[in-house]
Order: sequence, then structure tokens, then C-alpha cells
Amino acid sequence: MQPGPRNLITDVAGLRVGNASDDMLKSGVTVVTGDAPFTCGVHVMGGAPGTRETDLLAPDKSVTDVDALVLSGGSAFGLDAASGVMEGLRRRGRGVAVAGFTVPIVPAAILFDLANGGDKDWQQNPYAALGARALEAAGQDFELGSHGAGTGALTADLKGGLGSASVVLPSGVTVGALVAVNALGPAVVDGGPQFWAAPWEEGAEFGGLGPARGPFGLPATKLGVRLGQNTTIAVVATDAALDKAQATRMAVAAHDGMARALGLSHSPMDGDLVFAAATGVRPLPEAPDAALWLGHAAAICLARAIARGVYMARPAPGDLLPSWQARHG
Repeated sequence: MQPGPRNLITDVAGLRVGNASDDMLKSGVTVVTGDAPFTCGVHVMGGAPGTRETDLLAPDKSVTDVDALVLSGGSAFGLDAASGVMEGLRRRGRGVAVAGFTVPIVPAAILFDLANGGDKDWQQNPYAALGARALEAAGQDFELGSHGAGTGALTADLKGGLGSASVVLPSGVTVGALVAVNALGPAVVDGGPQFWAAPWEEGAEFGGLGPARGPFGLPATKLGVRLGQNTTIAVVATDAALDKAQATRMAVAAHDGMARALGLSHSPMDGDLVFAAATGVRPLPEAPDAALWLGHAAAICLARAIARGVYMARPAPGDLLPSWQARHG
């Protein structure tokens, strides 16, 4: 298995990603959209999630496709980013036709970055506008690290960030991952510089430092941890044709990538969540284990994407924690 040409989730044919950030706010929004509606599932393993329109992604619900997915900072305020994305899509004529109206389907998930040192004293919720900007910026190339939903993200001991990675399977199917890392625990081992995800690194995509040598102590956690102040939110995607049940199983398997790349994950104090998108550009291989390998690839891509997001973060005025580059680069 090798990364795709961009080593981004947009190596999955039919997907585009856009970022919008506000450096004073220390927050932002990332939007995943497609050339056409795509199949989507979701799996939540954190105990304190913040979501919009995730119930309709269950395999037994009638809506089969979505028009975009939103990852946002801002805690519950950030759910309004999906409103800006919906308006932009409606103007393009995208959405489900219902009784003469067009209704874009835009599930969303948020992370808590309100206490990261940015100026949150807004007079009007800024996230709808950020969502609209992110949709307008959507393309095949986008920035990682301190951009979009990763702008103000923090881990236990370093800045978090926006990460992405991809892989092409021997069958020709492509799998990719996109993640905003705002984790309760660390992405590095005992303060770093090595990453927990090092065994799955491709080349030197996050430094090429190799795995750390044990024994390892207890992982660090964010100071003053409270319920719901930590979340790693992600999208995994493939160009294979999946139904909602298969996409949901892919999301379930992808959570293994969080466990591989973070010292702590899936706790009562975070909202760890994975969306799974399938553009259906190519048929799912007929081999009986084809879906198994999709889940395996999604987990590996997500682990790599988490490390890349932290590795690519950059210092900014008012930061509460150093970036990996500032401490180890």
C-alpha cells in the first residue's frame, strides 16, 4: 500500500476540502464536499460529542446521501457552521428535493476550543460565515496543521491541528482520512518527539523519527480537564461503492486509528467521532474480505493523519501550548 499522489483525503476521487480560519478567534471550520452527493455513515465513541444531523446517517434511516460534512471548532456554537454551508449549497441547487424545496444534507461535528487563548467575545456567532467561506474554498489541495478546524486545537502537551493522509490498496481502491486533533491525551510518546503513530508512518510524513523505546509512563492529559472539552473528529473516505451499513462499519474500524495514534482516546471526557464517506466512483471488489481491508486502511490512514496534524501545527501569538515544531523541529 502506498499513499495517493497528494497524501490527502482528496486523493479519493470526487471529494474536495475547504478551510476557513480566524486567527484572532483561534478557531475555524473545515468542510468536506463532493462533486456529487455521497454515501455516509458515522460512529461516535466519545462520551461527550457535539453533533448535527448524525441520526439520519444510521443505516435504517431514509436519507441515503449527504452533500457535505463539517468539522468545526467553537463547541456547540460551531454547529452553526453547517448553516453557512447549507446556504451555500442551496444557492448551487444542491440537496434533497422535498415538496418543491431543495434541502442540503450537511452533518457536522464540533470540538471544544473556547478556552485556547483566542478572542471569543463575539457580538454575533461567527461560525456560519466561516462555514460559508470554507465551502467556497473547497478544492483538491488544502493546508494542514493550524488551519480550518485545527486552527485552535490542543492536545495534552502540544498544539493539535488538522491532518490528512491517504493510501491506495492493491485493488486500486483509494482510502483517505481527515482529522481535527483536539485530544484529551498526547499524540507523542512521553513528551516526544516520537509519535504514537510511528509504526504506520509513510516516509518522513511526520518527521521520520521511528517509534519510541519503552517502558512508557502514564500519558499526559490536559490540565483542568472537564467533560466535553476534548474531541478528535474525523472523516475517512473511499472511492469504492458502499451502502450506509458498510460505511458505518468502515467508521467503526477507523476508530482503531485513534487508539493507535493517541495516548488516550474514547473517554467519557471527549467526543471522539468518525464519519465515513463513499463516493462510489469504483465498485467494491468482489473478494469477501474487501470491506475488512477498507476498515484496516481507514484506521492506518487516520493514525497517520493524527500525527501529521500535530506535526504540521505552527506557533501563533497567544498560544497556550507549544507546537511540535517549536519544541522538537
